[in-house]
Amino acid sequence: MKCVYCGFTESKVIDSRASTDNTSIRRRRECLQCGKRFTTYEVIEHTPVLVIKNDGTRQPFDPAKVKAGVIKSCEKRPVAMSEIDKLVASVERQVYNTLEQEIPSAKIGELVMGELKELDQVAYIRFASVYRQFRDVTTFIDFIKEFEKIIKD
Repeated sequence: MKCVYCGFTESKVIDSRASTDNTSIRRRRECLQCGKRFTTYEVIEHTPVLVIKNDGTRQPFDPAKVKAGVIKSCEKRPVAMSEIDKLVASVERQVYNTLEQEIPSAKIGELVMGELKELDQVAYIRFASVYRQFRDVTTFIDFIKEFEKIIKD
């Protein structure tokens, strides 16, 4: 690791700690030439995953877009931001665990809906109403009736 002060390429690790969210490791280092200390962070490098949109175009997977959709669905609901962050992290983990380089947007939508169903039923229906793009009220009512059956079982 290159020293930020003198540019020397060798240092020793003084201390290592996991970050609070366990997504990185903080390392305190000491330069073997000048003796000054500096901090580095080690993070997992994700293989880029492309999302195949409904129109066939592809774009990089962006957890921030998932989060924005979930926040909109949970608007005016008693859902804490920490719960939304956990949901997004779960969806992100599932996307990367597929080990696929491309994933259809429909699959991501289904993952989000599965998580939202457990978190908040109203947010789940809100998300589904936008994601599934119901053509008319009858289709939407049928969806809600199916959802009621699932809840009762």
